[in-house]
Amino acid sequence: MMASRGYTLLVIALSIPAFLWLVPTLWMLSLSFQPNDVLARTTSSTAFGLVPLPFTAQNYADLFAFGQTPWWFLNSIIVAAGMTLGVLTVSTTAGYALARLEFPCKRTITVLCLIGLMVPEQAVFIPLYTMFADLGWHNSYHALILPRMAVPIGVFLMMQFFRAIPRDIEEAARLDGVGWLRIFWYVMLPLARPAMMTLAILTFLYAWNDYLWPLVSAQQREYFTITLGLASIQSNFAQSEGLGRVMASGVIASLPVVILFLIFQRYVVQAMTVGGSKG
Repeated sequence: MMASRGYTLLVIALSIPAFLWLVPTLWMLSLSFQPNDVLARTTSSTAFGLVPLPFTAQNYADLFAFGQTPWWFLNSIIVAAGMTLGVLTVSTTAGYALARLEFPCKRTITVLCLIGLMVPEQAVFIPLYTMFADLGWHNSYHALILPRMAVPIGVFLMMQFFRAIPRDIEEAARLDGVGWLRIFWYVMLPLARPAMMTLAILTFLYAWNDYLWPLVSAQQREYFTITLGLASIQSNFAQSEGLGRVMASGVIASLPVVILFLIFQRYVVQAMTVGGSKG
């Protein structure tokens, strides 16, 4: 009885800060469903409550009535999915090689990868922009995807995870005559699934919310991502007039990553549990 009461008190104690953390998000959601004229002519606190009264979906209808918004949404999906697949491919293969294989200059490459963690991404914007401009690749999907595929943090994460896997598993496979490529594909990758899912979620989240590089690389509106496109609408007063429409833009931009995290959050928890138990 006492244990049950203590568990209930713990849940209540943890629910209070969780709700306070969610209040800004709930407030944004509520304002997105309120008419702009009501929000514009009142300063009372009742108009800015968590319950949208009066209720309207006109803000979302007006936002999607702007013809390029669905296309920007599709661009973000393509860029985020392509970047996620690229990061997983590069990070898993490089992480496995640095953790398990022996080859010349391995220590030097590992040190360079760790040094890359300390270099701000903004520091390489000018060289990247110049390189892609010389190749004529700006205003394209590969210009939005390729610069972010080789991320040191992804390589470091996968390298540490592969190092934590016992070598007995690989040695047992080698005794059966299995080569390192098949060991990597059939043995190591299934074991690394929690870390890969965590890296995929973080990469997709980063790619979806990325604003600075698309702002630099994409000058044509048909290649805008959703974050860049919505920001361009908000900079135009004729398109962004109304607080409710601005809040609707925020909801639309954040909804996919929230859904993605809710679906795959168990993999994040599993990766943290495995990493913590083996650390």
